Amino acid sequence: PPPPRASGWTLLLVGAHRRRAPSWTPGPNATRPRRALPACPAMASRGAAGKSRGRGTFRIEPFKHKVEMDPQYADKTWKILRDAIHEITNRNASGLSFEELYRNAYNMVLHKFGDRLYNGVVEEITAHLKGVSAKVEKAQGQEFLRELNARWANYCESMRWINDILMYMDRTYVVQQGKTVVHELGLELWRDVVVRAPNTHSWLQQTMLDNIRRERQGEVIDRGLMKSIVQMLMDLGLCVYQEDFERPFLDDATMFYISEATAYMSECDCPEYLRKAQRRLEEELERCSSYLDKSTEVKIAGVVEHEMLEKHMQTLVDMENSGLVSMLLADKYEDLARMYRLFKRTAGGLATMRKVMLEHLRSSGKVLVNDPELCKSPVAFVERLLAKKAKYDTLITRAFDNEKSFATTLNSAFEHFINLNARSPEYISLYVDDKLRKGLKGVSEEDAEKVLDRVMMLFRFLQEKDVFEKYYKSHLARRLLSGRTVSDDAERSLIIKLKYECGYQFTSKLESMFTDMRTSRDTLDGFRNMMRSNGTSLLVDLNVQVLTTGSWPTSGEAKCNLPQQLVECCEHFSKFYLSTYTGRRLTWQTNMGTADVRAQFANKWHDLNVTTYQLCILLLFNDADRLSYEQIAAATEIPASDLKRSLQSLACVKGKNVLRKEPQSKEINQSDVFSFNEKFTSKLVKIKIGMVSAQKESDAEKQETRTKVDEDRKPQIEAAIVRLLKSRRVMDHNTVIAEVTKQLQSRFVPNPTIIKKRVESLIEREFLERDKDDRRKYRYLA
Repeated sequence: PPPPRASGWTLLLVGAHRRRAPSWTPGPNATRPRRALPACPAMASRGAAGKSRGRGTFRIEPFKHKVEMDPQYADKTWKILRDAIHEITNRNASGLSFEELYRNAYNMVLHKFGDRLYNGVVEEITAHLKGVSAKVEKAQGQEFLRELNARWANYCESMRWINDILMYMDRTYVVQQGKTVVHELGLELWRDVVVRAPNTHSWLQQTMLDNIRRERQGEVIDRGLMKSIVQMLMDLGLCVYQEDFERPFLDDATMFYISEATAYMSECDCPEYLRKAQRRLEEELERCSSYLDKSTEVKIAGVVEHEMLEKHMQTLVDMENSGLVSMLLADKYEDLARMYRLFKRTAGGLATMRKVMLEHLRSSGKVLVNDPELCKSPVAFVERLLAKKAKYDTLITRAFDNEKSFATTLNSAFEHFINLNARSPEYISLYVDDKLRKGLKGVSEEDAEKVLDRVMMLFRFLQEKDVFEKYYKSHLARRLLSGRTVSDDAERSLIIKLKYECGYQFTSKLESMFTDMRTSRDTLDGFRNMMRSNGTSLLVDLNVQVLTTGSWPTSGEAKCNLPQQLVECCEHFSKFYLSTYTGRRLTWQTNMGTADVRAQFANKWHDLNVTTYQLCILLLFNDADRLSYEQIAAATEIPASDLKRSLQSLACVKGKNVLRKEPQSKEINQSDVFSFNEKFTSKLVKIKIGMVSAQKESDAEKQETRTKVDEDRKPQIEAAIVRLLKSRRVMDHNTVIAEVTKQLQSRFVPNPTIIKKRVESLIEREFLERDKDDRRKYRYLA
C-alpha cells in the first residue's frame, strides 16, 4: 500500500493499551490466576451498557502534528526521474529500480507536482528525439529507412518502460487535467519531432516511393523493412499514414499508370494490353497485402482501373482485328473472360461490352437471316440460328461467368434479327416438320427433348407466334394424315411445351387433331365391321380419317375427278357415317390423301406409294399411251398448282420417273406431253413418290396465309379492347394501344393502325362510343 500522507488522518486505538501480566510462580496447592482484560476507558464511561456489549470502540481522529516537507523535494525527485528517463532512452536501464521510480512519480503527483512531472517528461523526451532525428537524417538511401526503423523500435521499447513508471500520473493527473496520456504523447512527439522533421519527412516519402518504383520495374526490395515503416506510420495514426505516405503514393501511381497506359496503347493489341493491365492490378493488390495497409487496396486498385481501363475502355473494345468483336468471332474465351473480369471492376465497363456485343449480334444476325442462299433451305437456316445461339450461350457461360445481363443482351439481339425475316415462323415450323418426320428417327427420348427445347427457345423470340401456329398446324396435319411422324410422344411433348408457353387456346386445335385421329380409327373399324356383316366387298382397301372442320387446315372441298372405283368406296363410307352420326356433313379432301398402287413395267412389278392426285393421273395411262398436260388437266380437274407439282414428282425426279415428259426439263409447261415409262427400273419393290413441295410458299400462297392470319387476329384484338374498356369504362386512345399490345404480345405484336381500325369497328357496332368532351377517349357501352 502507498505510504500515508503527512497532513492526512491517523488511525488511533483509544484505550487499547497492552498490559504486561505480573510474573507468577505456581506453588503447592495454588491455582493459576485468570489473565486480566485490558482496561478500556470508553467502555467504563458507558457503564452497564458497555459491560453488556463486552467489546471496544474505534474512532478515526485527525493527525495533530503538521509534517514539514523539504522545499527541495520536487527538484530532487524530478532529478531522479529525469536521470532515469535519460538512462532508459539511452538503453542503459539495467541498474534502475522501477519500483522506486514508480513511487517517486507517484509521490510527485500526490504532492501536487503533476505539472512539473508532466512538462519535464515532455521536455526530456523531446530533447532525446531531437538527437534521434539528427542521427536519422545523417543516414542515406536504404540505410535511412533501416536507421529510422531501428530508432523507432528502441523508442517504442523505451516508452513502454516510461509509461509503466508514469502509470499513476496517467490515471489521475492526466485525466483530471485533460492532458494526453503518456503513450499517445510519445507517438505525437515522435511524429512531430522525428517523422515530420523537414528533411526526414521528404526523405521518408521519397525513399518509400523510390522503392515501390523499383519494385514495379522488377527489382527486389526489402519488403520486411517497408512493412515495418508502414506499420510505424499506422501506429502514429491512420491520418499520418494517409497524409505522409498514402496520398503521395497514389499521386505517384497515377502518373506512372498514365504514362504506362499510353505506351501500352500504342504498342499492344487488346488481349495483350488486358494481360498487362491485369498483371499490374494483381501486383498492386499483392503489394497491399504484403506490406501496405489494407485500406490502400481499394484506392490503388481504383487508380489502376481508372487510368488503365476506364479511360481506354471504348478504344479497347473497338480495336480493329483484336477488340471485343474479333474475340467473339474467334471464340477467345480466355481473353474474353479477362476483359469481363477487368471491366466488371470499372463503372460502366460491362455496359460498354454489352453495347458492342448487341450491335455485333444484330448486324451479324441481320446478314444471316437475309442471306438469299441460306433462305433456300429452311432447315439450314434454323440450324445456323441454333448454332449461333449455342455458340454465344457457351461463350456467356465460359467467359462471362453466366452473367444474366449478357444473356438478356443475347436474347434481345436474337429477338430483333429473327423477326427481320417475315418467314422465320414458317422456317422454324418446317425445321420442326423435318425433325419429326425423319430427323429424330433412332434418337433417344432425352436427345429428342433437347432438340425440341432448342426449337422452343427460337419460338420464344418470335413476335408473330400465330403465324408459326398456322404453318405448324399445316405441317402437323401432313404428318398425321400420312402417318410419317417419327414419334407420337415427341409430337405430344412439343404441344405440351407450346401450351405451357402460350396457353390452352394456342394448342386447343392441335390437341383436337390428335383426338380426330383416334376417333377415325374407331370409325373405320365400325365401317369395316358393317361391310363384313353385310357381305359387301370393296375393290379398294379404303382408309378414311374424319377431320373436324376448323381444327384442321382445310380449304373447303378440293376439286378432283376420282376414278369410278374410288367414288363407289366413298359413297359406301358416306352412307355409313351419316347414318351413324346424324346432322353432320362430309366433305372429301382429296388433296390430303395418299394411295398404294401396283404398276407393271417392262421388267417387273412395283408398288408405288403416291398421293391421291398422283393416283388419278397414273390411272389415266391405263387407257392411253400419251397424254398432254391439257388432257390430264381436263380429265382430273386438279388445281393447276397441284397438278404441276404432281406431274413434276412423277416425271422429273430421278429414280422415281414412272412417266416420261417431252420435252425433257425440270419445269412443267402446258405444252408438255406425258407417256408411261415402261423402261422404268428400280432395285426397290416399294417406291414412295412424294409430292414435290418446295420448302417455300409461292407469292399467292404467302398472301393467302397472311390474309388468314390477319383475319384471325381481328377478333382477338377486338376481344382485348372490349375486356379493357369493360373493366375501366373510360380510356384514352394511347392507353388502349399500349394495353392491347401488352395483352397480345405473347401471340403477336398488333399494328397500332389495325388496333385503331378495330376500335372504329366496335364503335360502329355500338360496343364503344367516343367521349363527348374528349374525342380521344372511348367509353364502354353496356
